[in-house]
Amino acid sequence: MNDVTEAFVAHRRLLFTVAYEMLGSAADAEDVLQETWLKWVGVDLGTVRDRRAYLVRITTRQALTHLRTLGRRKESYLGPWLPEPLLTAPDVAEDAELADSVSMAMLLVLETLTPTERAVFVLREVFDLAYDEIAEAVGKTPAAVRQIAHRARAHVAARRPRGVASAAETRRTVEAFRRAVETGDLQRLLDVLAPDVVLLTDGGGVVRAALEPVVGAEQVAGLLGRLAATTVLQPARVNGDPALIVRRDGEIDTVLALRIDEGLITGLYAVRNPEKLSHLDRETTLSR
Repeated sequence: MNDVTEAFVAHRRLLFTVAYEMLGSAADAEDVLQETWLKWVGVDLGTVRDRRAYLVRITTRQALTHLRTLGRRKESYLGPWLPEPLLTAPDVAEDAELADSVSMAMLLVLETLTPTERAVFVLREVFDLAYDEIAEAVGKTPAAVRQIAHRARAHVAARRPRGVASAAETRRTVEAFRRAVETGDLQRLLDVLAPDVVLLTDGGGVVRAALEPVVGAEQVAGLLGRLAATTVLQPARVNGDPALIVRRDGEIDTVLALRIDEGLITGLYAVRNPEKLSHLDRETTLSR
């Protein structure tokens, strides 16, 4: 490989992770990488001091453009919009900060930031880039980036999960939830659901899904209790967290990700839109 190709390949996983965390869409992240490559091959490497930083800067700028376009698409989206789930390798879970940053719960929190706030938060808090590097990527002064980072950090802190569950506690809760759904045991379901649990279902107007959030343990349990007779629940690791893949007649029907706070399930994210299930036939390796 020549130097241009070698540098891009060496950082490709990092660049995909940056784009995915900014967009919540693997398909759009892949498009960003294609655009990054096209710009990168035209760069004179003799003028590049730090290839990693330069590539991240190109990726961030392309992702910001996509993020604004994606925002317009979401405005006309039918029902709740959820991030595209990724089947992640076990080593993602070993990096606690990376796993937290790509979790469905965190990606939904990031959705509440402006595009620039999201870019600054991701680059600073997840990838630990210096303020001057981030400033070049987002077209702001370092002083402005510091203010944006402070504002975004406070915004995320107020909305992130209330209590961090240990890996062992998370596994126990997911397994208890799976057994309860498979057996149709309403009481066991109620035992693991928080009273104010929220279920979001993303069908994208393509398949059947609730168009509004389902709120409350009894309402959510009643809905989930109907799954037992017609589906198979397959444990998986999605976006760094234990999750369940729901299969009907051997085909993936739904990805069910869980948000767990202090041993109880407070959020359920059911991705049913077939267009968002294409990356579940293989593991995606993410990197910081």
